[in-house]
Amino acid sequence: MSLSTVLAGMRWTERRAEFEAWAVEEWRSGKRRLAARWMPVAAAMAIFAVLVLFGALGSLAAIVATLSLMFAAAIWPLDASTIIDALAGTPTMDVGARVTEAKRNSWRAVVDAIPTAALALDAAGTLLHHNRLAAEMFPKTRDGMPISQVSRSPDLLVAVDQALFADEDRIDVELIERVPVERRIAATVSRLAGSSRPSAPHVLVTFRDLTEQDRLGQMRTDFVANASHELRTPLASLRAFVETLQGPARDDANARKRFLQLMASQAERMTRLIDDLLSLSRVEMRVHLPPRGIVDLNETAAYVCQSLEPVAEAAKAKVNLVRDDAPARIRADREEIVQVLQNLIQNSIKYGREGGAIEVRVGRDAPRSSGSTKVWVSVTDEGHGIAPEHLPRLTERFYRVNVTSSREKGGTGLGLAIVKHILNRHRAELRIASRLGVGSTFTAIFDELGGNS
Repeated sequence: MSLSTVLAGMRWTERRAEFEAWAVEEWRSGKRRLAARWMPVAAAMAIFAVLVLFGALGSLAAIVATLSLMFAAAIWPLDASTIIDALAGTPTMDVGARVTEAKRNSWRAVVDAIPTAALALDAAGTLLHHNRLAAEMFPKTRDGMPISQVSRSPDLLVAVDQALFADEDRIDVELIERVPVERRIAATVSRLAGSSRPSAPHVLVTFRDLTEQDRLGQMRTDFVANASHELRTPLASLRAFVETLQGPARDDANARKRFLQLMASQAERMTRLIDDLLSLSRVEMRVHLPPRGIVDLNETAAYVCQSLEPVAEAAKAKVNLVRDDAPARIRADREEIVQVLQNLIQNSIKYGREGGAIEVRVGRDAPRSSGSTKVWVSVTDEGHGIAPEHLPRLTERFYRVNVTSSREKGGTGLGLAIVKHILNRHRAELRIASRLGVGSTFTAIFDELGGNS
């Protein structure tokens, strides 16, 4: 037997085996398709049977139609999108490519939906995809760059290597970023289910910025410490006065009168402090609720100036109001705007020059390119002025330029903090300008309410 005959026989055997395997697979596929469509096929056969019984369709025609229907159901694919696209002339991809594309889009959508900054890395530690929050946290991040270019933290790079090569399922890392600003970030490196494709996501890195949380925690700690200190001082004074009146000064009328006056002043100081704390708490609770009222700054400023005239006269100061020519209407809570002006004017009365003038002016700026007009109210005193290094911290709680002077004049250190929180609620701006030996100007700037509002 020649070699060519042997090779031909082997090829025929291989082809027959391939054909038998194909036939078996097609038979199984046909049965699966028929099983998936047994209800419509059974309904069609029932219709054919009824037509035959009533003589509307011949037996042979019914048998041929039934067999044709079963054959079509067996060979027509369950996913007919490819055939439909072909008939419509739309370019299509094969089923494997379609499934791969669907998987790729699905995991990218999951990364985009994660509520924290997230990065997806491939088997080489290269960035495949990142969500919007990650782009905001790391502005220079681009798909395709290695993780070492996103963050140079050695702890994070070691954690990624452990997830890729040491099969660590979850690693928590704390990062301290100092450029461009200092911040503390909690990172979690999670190993994903293994995939044979190198371009598939292998590691998910999520980030949570703890800087704001730390800052708020520190603010709460400082607030409690400062509030406790501010309350402890007058309470200690009251206790000392009471013990003195109960002891050595029990029968001393002059001492009793003097100590009672001091006790009254300390009690008044505690009352002011508690009132300011309650005001600050109420403002913070409503900071997310936009105001709904309409306020005219001219009318409100006139009301506050008139109500504070006795206070100004007692301090030998004079308050002058300069109105704007047109109504300065804003969307605001009137009581809170009154509190802002009261705090600013009272500060000018307390810390301004004795016998000096305080100017309260209402004005407006020219419309900007966006079409919005700004209206403002300013309070200017003729005091000693404030050094530039103190200006950024004036609105902090319990911050005082001169602690002794502030306490002597009844200040609590919360007035400007209340002003800042109220203006934040109104989406307004507080500007502070001061010159040593000349005086200070505090300006609250608002968006003017349109005529159709």
